[in-house]
Amino acid sequence: MMKAGHAPNRSLKGGRGALVSKLAGLGVAVALLAGCASMGGANPEAAVKARANARWAALIKGDQNAAYQYNTPGFRATVPPEKFVERRGKDVRVLEGEAVKVTCSTADKCDVQIRLAATAAAMFRQNFPKQVVTYIDETWLLEGGQWWIFEKL
Repeated sequence: MMKAGHAPNRSLKGGRGALVSKLAGLGVAVALLAGCASMGGANPEAAVKARANARWAALIKGDQNAAYQYNTPGFRATVPPEKFVERRGKDVRVLEGEAVKVTCSTADKCDVQIRLAATAAAMFRQNFPKQVVTYIDETWLLEGGQWWIFEKL
């Protein structure tokens, strides 16, 4: 005989099983969302901005090898590191580089506006300002779950 207000044991087990099943499903959903976020799916603008800023920090520091690693896999398969360094030139020295605007037109392409402060050796010989601020545009592509800068070959 069962007392009023008490459920039989089998429904407690079923209740716990349902709760465990729901918690497991929730855990899987959270893991999937975290995976999407790491692939740039959650907030591509923030992911691209962070990578663009890290790339420019490497360029300013003079770490061409680190900066090279931000290029698309196709670019790196075609352009060796030595050619990448040659393409940078030595006449202009970038003092600051910062992504100021990121616009993602599609799920796998973002346009980034970079604010650069630079100086050149010729500027010291003539009556020029010691530093020039300009803006450039970059294109970043999502490939294989990672954002890469696109550079023409």
